[in-house]
Amino acid sequence: MTTTGEEHTRALTGPWWWVRWRSAVLDGGLALLSAVECAAEGVPFAREAGIPVSVGVVFGLIAGAVLLVRRKWPIAVVLVAIAVTPAEMGFLMGVVGLYTLASCELPRRVIGALSGMSLLGTAVVTFVRVRQDMARGDLTLGDWFLPFAAVTTSLGLTAPPVLLGLYVGARRRLMESLRERADSLERELQLLAERAEERAEWARNEERTRIAREMHDVVAHRVSLMVVHAAALQAVARKDPEKAVRNAALVGDMGRQALTELREMLGVLRAGGDAVRRPSGVPLAAVGEAAEAAASRAAVASEAAEGPCLSELEELVGQSAAAGMVVDLSVEGEVRSYPAEVEQTAYRVVQEALTNVHKHAAGAKTYVRLAHRVSEIAMQVENEPPPEPASASAGLPSGGNGLVGMRERVVALGGVFVSGPTDAGGFRVSAVIPAA
Repeated sequence: MTTTGEEHTRALTGPWWWVRWRSAVLDGGLALLSAVECAAEGVPFAREAGIPVSVGVVFGLIAGAVLLVRRKWPIAVVLVAIAVTPAEMGFLMGVVGLYTLASCELPRRVIGALSGMSLLGTAVVTFVRVRQDMARGDLTLGDWFLPFAAVTTSLGLTAPPVLLGLYVGARRRLMESLRERADSLERELQLLAERAEERAEWARNEERTRIAREMHDVVAHRVSLMVVHAAALQAVARKDPEKAVRNAALVGDMGRQALTELREMLGVLRAGGDAVRRPSGVPLAAVGEAAEAAASRAAVASEAAEGPCLSELEELVGQSAAAGMVVDLSVEGEVRSYPAEVEQTAYRVVQEALTNVHKHAAGAKTYVRLAHRVSEIAMQVENEPPPEPASASAGLPSGGNGLVGMRERVVALGGVFVSGPTDAGGFRVSAVIPAA
């Protein structure tokens, strides 16, 4: 009676309405004792009532056996115990019935009403029986003993089982509540662990995407310039040895720069891999370790990932000019410093746009414009149509990820990125990034 809902259904392993077999055995034993008691008390009741003794015994057996359903219908057991109180039988049934009634999840008004009825019935029966005994001379005490005996007997048979039942029921409900809270907490921890793992997987995907962009920017630009210079070196090797030497020196410098940047990036990756490597543990540990890994990645990124800045933009344009590109750089507004990620993104946008010009419009005149505004920085790289068909370029491969990477960088900072062909047949890349 005290176990309800899904838990009751899951724990029901005994016969019929019993939760466990031992509960059924206990109720069966109590019902047998009550039936024997009521049958024995039915003998004097039958003699006093003038009915056959066998009828009184059978009546007692049936009345006492009602205790078998005390967990299923506790109200019925208490009512039967109250009904047989005038026959002076069913004391065990009354005590056990009141205890079961008080420990069940029933309204307090129902428990109070039935307990009051049992108290009143026991008091009346005790008062009448003691008065009859005193009238027959079996008891020679004063009149004060009648109410004293009625009150003490009724309270002794009613109050202890009711109070004990209320205590046991409250304790059982408290334990069930604590168990439900523990189960709920465990489910919440599992959910937090799953969400932490999802966030960790999302962070890993973001990290892979960021690494892919960095690798693309570093390798594509440097190697593209190296290929352009190598082609120029091949063309002028015999005609102009001095220019060939200069081109070879430029190729060597760019190769060393590319190796340096790649080495720095690999160092960041190696440190980041050590920071996020963690053993698998329990859900609660997974939540803490995921937060610790995120903090480690942020610390590694802030300490080791120092990228280019806008002050190196003239050098970048000079490298493209040295490769044979006609580049016009113009800067508007007051030059000032920006957060590192803003300057790196602006630099990478210009770098990738120049790389695309080398790949797809070799020899085209290019305009690089940089505007410092009040709350934002704007950049634009526009090239004219190439003087020769695109097939006459240096044969640089393209993976199609340059524009995607630029857009991702700019949008991640809350900026706007636009790219597309111009009416004159060239191509334009524009981006606006908030300054803060």
